[in-house]
Amino acid sequence: MADADFTVVFALYPEITQLDFTAPAEVFARLPRARMIFASVSGGELCAGGLTFAGLHRLAEVDACDLLCVPGGVGCSAAMEDAEYVGALRRLAGKARYITSVCTGSLLLGAAGLLQGRRAACHWAFRELLELFGAIPDAGRVVRDGHIVSGGGVTAGIDMALSVCAEIAGVAHAQAVQLALEYAPEAPFACGRPEAAPAEVVTAVRERLARAAPERRAAAERAARALTRDFARSGSV
Repeated sequence: MADADFTVVFALYPEITQLDFTAPAEVFARLPRARMIFASVSGGELCAGGLTFAGLHRLAEVDACDLLCVPGGVGCSAAMEDAEYVGALRRLAGKARYITSVCTGSLLLGAAGLLQGRRAACHWAFRELLELFGAIPDAGRVVRDGHIVSGGGVTAGIDMALSVCAEIAGVAHAQAVQLALEYAPEAPFACGRPEAAPAEVVTAVRERLARAAPERRAAAERAARALTRDFARSGSV
């Protein structure tokens, strides 16, 4: 890597899933000369999963980054319709070498107009919503299309980050990071994906997640319409 800092920006918002950003952040922070910036629209403090994260930058004050990472979470429905947040993603992505997401964070990349015609991963329960933004849903745990790398649900953020780390700093460095973190998953149950889980478990989880599905789909549909209007005004489509 060059002598200059490698700036990593995590674009946060209320009600994120904290592991969606803390897990890949632990990996990216170990990149050579990593400069980590955690930012949100308002800056200051943000609560996620019972934790409070303080000292956040305001996204408007972040000029550029080498790597942009967008986590998922319950709050992604509201974030998709936050013009300031989505606009910041679009602006930062314009200069970033790598654009990454975890879980439903890919829906936010879609709302920013960054996934049209591109393959992307997402949490399995909401993957089909990517089509609203012209993206191609991919069931892979880590999916790369050009300089955009997306991870599937929550824990896939570690795999995504290690994959990107290997490209930036070399395979040996990424392997050293993995070893230092002792990332050697031995899941107690073979049910981390719906096609592997018992039918009754899949049904129970689908029913629980279904409570958020109508609101999230409605938000995604509105965000997709807003994106179309934005592109029409700018002459991008």
